Amino acid sequence: MLSALVPAVRMPDLRRKILFTLGLLALYRLGAALPSPGVDYKAVRSCIALVSGGESAGIFQLIDLFSGGAMLQLSVFAIGIVPFITASIITQLLTVVIPRFEELRKEGQSGQARITQYTRYVAMALAVLQASTLVALAARRQLLRGCEQDILADDSLFAMIVIVLVMAAGAALVMWFGELITERGIGNGMSLLIFTGIAARIPSQGRAILDSRGAATFAALCGTILLLIVAVIFVEQGQRRIPVQYAKRVVGRKLYGRSSTYLPLKVNQAGVIPVIFGSSLLYLPNLLAQLTQRGAGDPAAWQQLIQKYLVDPNNPVYVGTYFSLILFFTYFYVAITFDPAERAEEMKKFGGFIPGYRPGKPTAAYLNHVLSRITLPGSVYLGAVAVLPNLLLHFGSGGSAQNLAFGGTSVLIVVSVGLDTIKQLESRMMNQNYTGFLR
Repeated sequence: MLSALVPAVRMPDLRRKILFTLGLLALYRLGAALPSPGVDYKAVRSCIALVSGGESAGIFQLIDLFSGGAMLQLSVFAIGIVPFITASIITQLLTVVIPRFEELRKEGQSGQARITQYTRYVAMALAVLQASTLVALAARRQLLRGCEQDILADDSLFAMIVIVLVMAAGAALVMWFGELITERGIGNGMSLLIFTGIAARIPSQGRAILDSRGAATFAALCGTILLLIVAVIFVEQGQRRIPVQYAKRVVGRKLYGRSSTYLPLKVNQAGVIPVIFGSSLLYLPNLLAQLTQRGAGDPAAWQQLIQKYLVDPNNPVYVGTYFSLILFFTYFYVAITFDPAERAEEMKKFGGFIPGYRPGKPTAAYLNHVLSRITLPGSVYLGAVAVLPNLLLHFGSGGSAQNLAFGGTSVLIVVSVGLDTIKQLESRMMNQNYTGFLR
């Protein structure tokens, strides 16, 4: 990383891009610490310290992790980048279901711009919905369970509408930050915002683990995370390269000779999306139980079952359900994002073929066979990365692990984003060097 970063800082153009990216990330962290109007910040901090010893708790642990702890503090950027991520996933799913979206995707850059605009509209609708849910739970004292303080200074309808509008505007601003970083900075803006939110939690949560579990557990956890990082890098870089040959063809008055290349299929073809899908879906029953619970009386039988089996990460039912959801969504997401028939048709159109297989349906069948063989270890890898660190940290003890910056989901996101950013930085450096050589 340093070998790529140090030469990049010496180049004026790349240095400006790096400083621009760091400046927007700093503004993002500033907005994450700025409380929304009408929120009693001291009461929020005391409630967080009361219910979890200084760490956030509740049903929105994954969202709070992505926002860097801003969500449970009800800050201006409390909603963060999650609505845009959800909207992007929805629009990707719609390209398979709705023919109009499929046509836009095939139109190229203009069609992609239309899809991006639709994604923004869906993201803002989700931001308003999420902010309304968050404020409603805060008004009913269910956001931080176990704390009876009023974290809203004014719980009137007008005051809550103002908070919702401020949080929705903050989500729009965060979305704009991400797009600016992608266009004018280094790396993928949305991914870097998530990376920043997770990295901001590491010092405080590491200190909490050290104080509560002792130095031995903390050292064992750090060693496990180091081995996990090595494993994630190894698997994320792994790919199956399928050889592809192109026959001689005439384009205009030029004759293009026979060439050989390869089609790379990553072991983890789905990325971190299945983990996000599985975590979000696993939180929905708990969210429904809390929204339907009335007063401080005993919860209903179905609410007790949810609290017993789908909240505690040490419960075998929780672990098995979480792992199964990741496996399912890995196959599901790979199926909708990689179409073997479409790839085979593209190769046939440009005169390409896989040695030993005829173009068309035989090529599509071979690609489907290889993809299914690769997806199985990729899905098991994602499930193991998401579950194993939580089991190690909370073996024999209660509590939620999903909000930990030391969890498997966090490690997977941080390592993936770091690798992608370094690759983009090296690519820009190579482009700069070639430009200087040609001049």
